[in-house]
Order: sequence, then structure tokens, then C-alpha cells
Amino acid sequence: MRFPKRGWQLRLLQFIGVLGSLWMLFLLRQVKTGRGPVFIFRYRWLEYTDDDSSPENICNCSAILQGEQEELLQAKLLTVTKDFQKRIQIPDEYYINATQDCRKFKVSRKYITLPLSKEEEAFPLAYSMVVHHKVQNFERLLRAVYTPQNIYCVHVDKKSPASVFSAIKGIVSCFPNVFMVSEAVSVVYAGWTRVQADLNCMADLYNASTTWKYFINLCGQDFPLKTNLEIVQTLRSLKGGNSLETEAMSPGKKWRVTTVFHTVDGKIQSTGKTKDPPPFNLPLLSGNAYIVVNRGYVRSVLEDKRVLALIEWAKDTYSPDEFLWATIQRIPGVPGSTWPNHKFDMTDMNAIARMVKWPWHEGSQGSLQAVYPECKGHHVRSVCVYGPGDLQWLIEQHHLFANKFDADTDPIAVYCLEKYLRQKALNELDLV
Repeated sequence: MRFPKRGWQLRLLQFIGVLGSLWMLFLLRQVKTGRGPVFIFRYRWLEYTDDDSSPENICNCSAILQGEQEELLQAKLLTVTKDFQKRIQIPDEYYINATQDCRKFKVSRKYITLPLSKEEEAFPLAYSMVVHHKVQNFERLLRAVYTPQNIYCVHVDKKSPASVFSAIKGIVSCFPNVFMVSEAVSVVYAGWTRVQADLNCMADLYNASTTWKYFINLCGQDFPLKTNLEIVQTLRSLKGGNSLETEAMSPGKKWRVTTVFHTVDGKIQSTGKTKDPPPFNLPLLSGNAYIVVNRGYVRSVLEDKRVLALIEWAKDTYSPDEFLWATIQRIPGVPGSTWPNHKFDMTDMNAIARMVKWPWHEGSQGSLQAVYPECKGHHVRSVCVYGPGDLQWLIEQHHLFANKFDADTDPIAVYCLEKYLRQKALNELDLV
């Protein structure tokens, strides 16, 4: 026997129906904006929040990234206090101990362990990371660029303290696609071994995987300005080309490649002897140590007889990293290369590999002679170590990475940048 529904019961059912419709509309809207239920249950834990136990979390990163002067002043005052400087120091032993439990380490540090989009998964990258100190910097850099489809070779300078080596080895051991270079060298400033470190990683990466599309080399004080998806999309737009500084060598640098240099007691010294000209009459171009190149370029570095002859010739020059990659990029037939004609010259500002601020190119706002605004952090060996005041300008640049950052002296710039990039990466999620 069926009983007639009372009026209040009908109204309740209608109300529940309306709520259900509104909930479905809400979920659809959330999926479209990258905040659907999949995100809630699968990705929410990857967000960097103010609840994270970090001394920098008292800073308002949103205000800093918008260039609000009051917040920038507060950040600057905070970084000079003894208590803050003491709290931000992380000893090597922390990483040695923390990586004894890799699962806990990866969860607590919020590493991305699943591809965030099909586009990224289909376009893996290879990284060489040359490090000699500042483990905290390295670990935060690795976390910022880490995805499971990429592959990473880490070179730790043989001169590094044992604690640095152990800490980095512990971090590396937690990831199947991150490995220590097969042959480490003792890196000498401006000497050949700086190039050799990258060459050793290049060979290891090339032999370890056949799927990666582009090679990017980093040092421990670099940091990305783009998410992995943005990096992938930028590299796709190159359509097989490379991007690195490569331009005519100034007369003031010619001595670097016309005189024989040797390493003596860990320092590079001139012998006073004149070098023979480069092999195959190759025109030497000027550049820097950091590059974004395709797999074919790396194959040429390892196999092309012209490149191998140039590498052998360059071993007794001064600062070969500042001309070798640039010169290879202009050798006809190297995949992704450009013709050696001066019309194809590319400055570091036009290349996407690395943003570096040099004091002689800095200037006040509105200066027509300045290449970029003045450094808001401090300079170390004529390179700007970025402060929070540099971030608003940096994230507007087309470069994929910037150098230098130092979490040991000014971690707020790193903290706000990594927080900004993580939120951006999660907002880009491909949930369709």
C-alpha cells in the first residue's frame, strides 16, 4: 500500500535535488579551473602552505611578488636578524638523517612523484647539476625541477667536504631517475674541469636514456623561473633548435684562447706559450657555461670528430666553458645549430638558458644604458645574488632559470619563488 507524501517531505526532496545540482555545477567549475575532486584528493598535499614549518613563512610572498615596498622592507630587515639567520641554517647532517626514510622525506618535502600532464610526460628532459657546497640550495633546486619523467645527473666536486657528498648522495638515493655522475672531477675555477664535469654528466645521461628531448645544465645556486610545463612548452616552440649565448668574441677576451694555460696547485696559470689556432679553422664564439640544447647536440659533443678535436684543443685554454658550447652551436651540421655568420649572434638576454645580472649592465629605472634594474640583493664575484626585491622583475623574464640564489643568506627570495612556481604548476594541472 502506498502512502501519500506530505508537503514538507516533497519540499525536502526538492531542496536536496537543488543542492545536488548546485554541487555538480560546483564540481564541474572546479575541474575546469584545475581544482576538481581529483586535485583535492590527489594533489592538495603538494601545495606549499603557510602551515609548513619554515621560518620564511611569516613573509607575505604575494605582496613581495607584486613589489610592495613595505613588505620588501620587512623582508630585508628580517634577513639581517641573528635569530632568523640562525633558524634558516640546515646542517648537512639533517639531509643525511632525513633520507634514511626516503618515503617520509619525499612526502614531507612535497616532491612531485607523478607527471602533472600528458604533455610533460611525453617530453622528458635531462639535467646536469654541478654542485660543490650549499646542500640546502641543491635540495630546493632539485625539488623545484623534479618530475618522475625527467632524468638528473648530479656531479659533486671531488674537493667538497665529506658531509656535502654524503648529504647529496642520500638525497639522490631516494629517486630512481636521479643519479650521481659515474666519474667526478675536482673542479678548478676557469679551468677545463668545469667543462669536464658537464661532459661526464652528458655522457651518462645520453647512455642512461634514449627518450629525453633536451639537455639543461645547472649549478647548485640556480633556480627555475618557469614550471616544468612552461619549460616543456618553451622547448617545444624551439622546434629542435638550441638556445644559448653565442656571439662574437670581444678583443679583450682573445688572450683566453691564444695562450696555453695549465692548472698548478688547484689554480689555472698562464705558461706564456702561444696556442696553435683551433682545428678545422673553426671560428671561436663567446658564450657562457649554461645551455639549453637538444639530444642531437649532445650526440655531436660525444661523437662528432670536429667537436672532439675542438674539445681536445680547448683543454689548455682559460675559462673554456665561456666559448666551447657557443662555438659548437655555430658548427654547421650540429643539430639545432645556427650558421657562424654574425647575423646569428645571440646574447644572454635573448637566449632562454639563464638570467644573470652583472653590475656593469645594471642601472636605475628609466636608464637607457642599463640592460636590467639594479640588484636588490647583493653581489658575489660580480654576480647578483637575488633578493626578494628582484622577484617581480625576474618572473616577467623569458629565461627558464636564473643565477644566483642563496638560501643560506637570503632564503626569502627562494621561498617565495618556489611557492609561486608550485602553486602555478598545480593550477596548470591537466585533469581532462
